[in-house]
Amino acid sequence: MQQPKYWLHILLFLITLATTTAAGAEWMYGRYFLGPQAMGWPEFWAGLNFSLPFLTVLTVHEFGHYFVAKANRVRVTLPYYIPLWLGFGLGQSIGTMGAFIRIQEFITSRRKYFDIGIAGPLAGFVVALGLLWYGFTHLPPVDYIFTIHPEYKQYGLDYGRHVTEAVDKAKAAGNLSAVVLGDSLLFWFFKTYVADPSRLPHPYEMVHYPYLLAGYLSLFFTSLNLIPIGQLDGGHVLYGLIGRRRFNALAPVLFTGFIFYGGLGLFKLSDFATSDDAVFLDQFSKLIFYGVTLFLMFSRVSEQWVTNLLIATSVMAVQFGVSFFVPQAEGYAGFLVFGFVLGRFLGVYHPETEQDEPLDTRRILLGLLALLVFVLSFSPKPFMD
Repeated sequence: MQQPKYWLHILLFLITLATTTAAGAEWMYGRYFLGPQAMGWPEFWAGLNFSLPFLTVLTVHEFGHYFVAKANRVRVTLPYYIPLWLGFGLGQSIGTMGAFIRIQEFITSRRKYFDIGIAGPLAGFVVALGLLWYGFTHLPPVDYIFTIHPEYKQYGLDYGRHVTEAVDKAKAAGNLSAVVLGDSLLFWFFKTYVADPSRLPHPYEMVHYPYLLAGYLSLFFTSLNLIPIGQLDGGHVLYGLIGRRRFNALAPVLFTGFIFYGGLGLFKLSDFATSDDAVFLDQFSKLIFYGVTLFLMFSRVSEQWVTNLLIATSVMAVQFGVSFFVPQAEGYAGFLVFGFVLGRFLGVYHPETEQDEPLDTRRILLGLLALLVFVLSFSPKPFMD
């Protein structure tokens, strides 16, 4: 058996700690470490207010998988952390693409898949709840935002109205770069019933509050992991709950719905109602690219390429139809990136197991709890402008 490379896991963690700290500081202060108004070490150390809680949730999630795998006598690696920092000119990031553990043997039991899959998100979710509670009950005074945006100080407690007006002007000019954290049910609950309304920041300024941002991202990634498709944690959970045959029948339906929502409103028939040939050709080329991308997303749903093509074109046609009759209906195009990775590389279906035994009542209840966590944590439009 291959010996663990402890040095590699530690090195990746330390690099990820540094990159998430830098990214956290950039979100807090709205500036970068490179370029105009470059930040220094004081701002970097302040970024620990984001990186430490966020990586704590991520680490608890991964070690939830790890320890349950060990308890089930499944060979597994320690977590590999993936650093990713874009502050050298490519834009803002969160400093990491997450972490993963490698299972080093074939899992023969439906129950083991369930146990290992559910442990991570439930463990991380408990910590994320504590983080959100702390963040919303320990909001700094309103003066905090003035240290980041000194220009707001002249407006006092009425600064929010100024922000809204400035954002509206930026939208009209096409220069908007602000980010709003779209509500999940849990995030909305904490904002509405836990936070002190007098200290609650304006929606466009919430990203400057490191504990809120770390808590929000923790919920976001928990919900992504719990999507009940393929080999995601949610896929393991649903596979354990309903078994191979029913899962493989339901998974492509769920995946199709996910992609349908992601691309809803991306194109409308009115986009092509123009007398300008250049505009028409530009829109048409984007539509062709989108169609090819959809086909690639569905390319592993069936072994028959004609079936996959039919699914892709049907999804696009229904999206056009819904947009025609309900013009205001819009999904979230950002999900298409994740959908592409899921459909093209990770796969929609779940690996088969030799033992397909049903779960006991306790595990069924835990599985239903995990699906509830998904519903409470999922935001239909996570990051909006």
